Amino acid sequence: MHPRIEDYALIGDEQTAALVGRDGSVDWLCLPRFDSAACFARLLGDEENGHWRIAPRGAEGPCTRRAYRPDSLVLDTEWETEEGAVRVTDLMPQRDRAPDLVRVVEGLRGRVTVHSELRLRFDYGSVVPWMRRSDGHRVAVAGPDAVWLRSEPAVRTWGQDFATHSEFTVGPGESVAFVLTWHPSHHPRPPLVDPREALRVSVEDWQAWAARCRYDGPHRDAVVRSLITLKALTYRPTGGIVAAPTTSLPEEPGGVRNWDYRYCWLRDSTLTLNALLAAGYQEEAKDWRDWLLRAVAGDPADLQIMYGLAGERRLPEFELPWLAGHAGSVPVRIGNEAVNQLQLDVYGEVMDSLSLARGAGLSDKPHAWSVQCALMEWLAENWREPDEGLWEVRGGRRQFVHSKVMVWVAADRAVRTLEEFPDLSGDLEGWRALRDEVHREVCEKGFDRERNTFTQSYGSLELDASLLLIPRAGFLPADDPRVLGTIDAIAAELGHRGLVRRYSTDGRTVDGLPGDEGTFLACSFWLADALHMAGRTKEARELFERLVGLANDVGLLPEEYDPATGRHLGNFPQAFSHIGLVNTALVLFGDERAG
Repeated sequence: MHPRIEDYALIGDEQTAALVGRDGSVDWLCLPRFDSAACFARLLGDEENGHWRIAPRGAEGPCTRRAYRPDSLVLDTEWETEEGAVRVTDLMPQRDRAPDLVRVVEGLRGRVTVHSELRLRFDYGSVVPWMRRSDGHRVAVAGPDAVWLRSEPAVRTWGQDFATHSEFTVGPGESVAFVLTWHPSHHPRPPLVDPREALRVSVEDWQAWAARCRYDGPHRDAVVRSLITLKALTYRPTGGIVAAPTTSLPEEPGGVRNWDYRYCWLRDSTLTLNALLAAGYQEEAKDWRDWLLRAVAGDPADLQIMYGLAGERRLPEFELPWLAGHAGSVPVRIGNEAVNQLQLDVYGEVMDSLSLARGAGLSDKPHAWSVQCALMEWLAENWREPDEGLWEVRGGRRQFVHSKVMVWVAADRAVRTLEEFPDLSGDLEGWRALRDEVHREVCEKGFDRERNTFTQSYGSLELDASLLLIPRAGFLPADDPRVLGTIDAIAAELGHRGLVRRYSTDGRTVDGLPGDEGTFLACSFWLADALHMAGRTKEARELFERLVGLANDVGLLPEEYDPATGRHLGNFPQAFSHIGLVNTALVLFGDERAG
């Protein structure tokens, strides 16, 4: 049976990441970057599309147990067999020049025969490389890609059916290490890493990083695991944080809601900064802020909703017909066409993020305020335009209420910045007037008086979970009757077994797509925040407890969840969900000002 989304664990080196299944198989790995073509793509196809499994010989099913080393991204997977017990430890050490995937097999009890099957397939599972031996190693080359497989000299290795097989036996205290190293095929082989030293250093480095977490409330392990996951989804050279390390994991099994999330979204910026700053990670917050400033530089009219890892603007979307899709969900998409959409909310996200960074004392960039002034000048002229909204709908532009609320946020943060930092100059009166005008319009056109709730768009009967952010943004206080009514309406109309959908998909959907999707975990965390801010803390904490319990066995959260089947849905692990967990924990149990 094909592994489920929740069967995977994450390892990575802060430039790319791999997913490792309960069966000991690495089924997804893009080299050398998160957004590069995969060389293991079983996740979206089958074994012929590339994977690397290490497990006891004859073991067909999942492992007996697995866990991360405490406060690290080093994964231990163990099997109990009739012969004895064995452990496989997986990691990707922080790279010097080349990415390395290290797998160390250790005997625990008895003598266990272990089999390794490495099936490299470059270009998302479509290209079979040429394999040869060199200096005792196996080398795979195809076009621009070269991969070296290094193992212990005593390990018997052979080629069969366009795969590389190894077999060996380990007893207590014995270990065998494998290192898979990628480099551009026109470059010489990079220096070799010592796998056991890499393991020791990786554990120490991760644990030292995790120890910096300031949060010390309930569910600290879940908060630290979420922060480690966010760190793992950071592209270290630039500070950009990808939404997820995967593409095309379905929001509905067998459906078409399959998107590429290996890019950096501006919508995540404020909530990400909040989580990093409140948890004590100033350096990471500064790197994200600096990435944000570089990405949005230029003509404000050209502001995008997402960018590549280094701020790249062109992310063309195309399909891979040779991949059958996870759980038969096609198409498999690479790139993201939503990059070309107009989403007015991102102006508010950028203004809010830079305001938050400035208020937190992050060293200011001389040009940051001039960028903000340019954004405000454009927004003042264009804020009345309809847009595609927060969720990148493909069903046409509308006057989305959340987008207008974020326009208000942009004007509000601009005004507050001038009031707090009088040395800065800007159109204070104009921005105050804009703030007041947007507020009046949203309350007039975006509110349904009969049902006492804000709506998804002007004149619409539909609701949208993004409206839960109204009190957090400061647009209205949490105890305002209109906010209370919105919370109750969303819980009633978008709630599904206690969790929250983004919006309705019952045939009146705005996204222009067939089918359904699961409950959205970030939105469910927003409901917990809104309940707490409205004084319903007991309900908020009960919801938070449930959401924490939806993580898989190694603490990872997906984008969406199906309460009916208990299945994870969408790209995985999802930064937005883990950001939600951290921020909600801080709101409920940490420094109340972090919320």
